[in-house]
Amino acid sequence: MYKHVLIPTQLDESRDVALATEAAQVLLAKGGRITFLHVLEPLPASVGTYLPEGYPQATRQAMKEKLSELAAGTDGAQSALADGSAGRTITNWADDNGVDCIVIPSHQPTFTDVFLGSTATWVVKHAHCAVHVVR
Repeated sequence: MYKHVLIPTQLDESRDVALATEAAQVLLAKGGRITFLHVLEPLPASVGTYLPEGYPQATRQAMKEKLSELAAGTDGAQSALADGSAGRTITNWADDNGVDCIVIPSHQPTFTDVFLGSTATWVVKHAHCAVHVVR
């Protein structure tokens, strides 16, 4: 059983967070905690000039609210928001915050994943703790 389970979430995509949450609760030790983490990836500078003023702050606030709602619906859960490249940020956050298991939702791989990889693949290859992938 794990003391601190991390569930990386992509709140703007249709990953099955409910299934990941169920798996995390099964793997969680009594008195353990779950953290829902969303990573905001940086926008290319060329894109930023076309966005309305205040867009990054509004997006950050919306993600915080969605994460808070998600955590509020799960006993012993908290939420976190981080900036950076998804895979690297997830594994670094796990290292820095005493995570002993990452439960990550994943999509069915496609042909392009063979060449480009995916966040779940990156996390599996680079995490320093247990990783449980759910589909």
